[in-house]
Amino acid sequence: MSRYRGPRFKKIRRLGALPGLTRKTPKSRSNLQNQLQSGKKEQYRIRLQEKQKLRFHYGLTERQLLRYVHIAGKAKRSTGQVLLQLLEMRLDNILFRLGMASTIPGARQLVNHRHILVNGRIVDIPSFRCKPQDIITTKDNQRSKRLIQNSIASSDRMQLPNHLTIDTLQYKGLVKKIIARKWIGLKINELLVVEYYSRQT
Repeated sequence: MSRYRGPRFKKIRRLGALPGLTRKTPKSRSNLQNQLQSGKKEQYRIRLQEKQKLRFHYGLTERQLLRYVHIAGKAKRSTGQVLLQLLEMRLDNILFRLGMASTIPGARQLVNHRHILVNGRIVDIPSFRCKPQDIITTKDNQRSKRLIQNSIASSDRMQLPNHLTIDTLQYKGLVKKIIARKWIGLKINELLVVEYYSRQT
């Protein structure tokens, strides 16, 4: 299944706020809440919905998400928590969380067009896995800096997670450590995602 390129508002009306996909938020989630509270929704659909929420927020294909689930399943810690940490440490997501891009698709485009450096080297792979002490900067030219200037100016600094820091004057971000569960940027029940995939095999 390919990456989703359709109407974004359609997805957030069904799944709720997906800040990585779009800054827009649905006006009302009453229908969704009623479905959840009614108890009529099948357990499979609930697990599927959580999986779709994760997939569309981070902009992954089905195959990519499945690969991350397999990697997380081999870890000795909680599979769900490791899965979220793997997704949060992707370069495109780090740029989004730093405020260098307004959405994850926007961050992916910055990376694909070779505007981003990690530890002084150009990285053009959005799924590049960042590590603690990695330094993320833009290329030293006006075009690259102009692309992220507006995003940094309009981003909410209060929402910067504690595993990241940013120097807004030098357009430089630092990954201090692996993200903690409470700083994940999406309201998600990751255990239902793991359960969804465990029942598929």
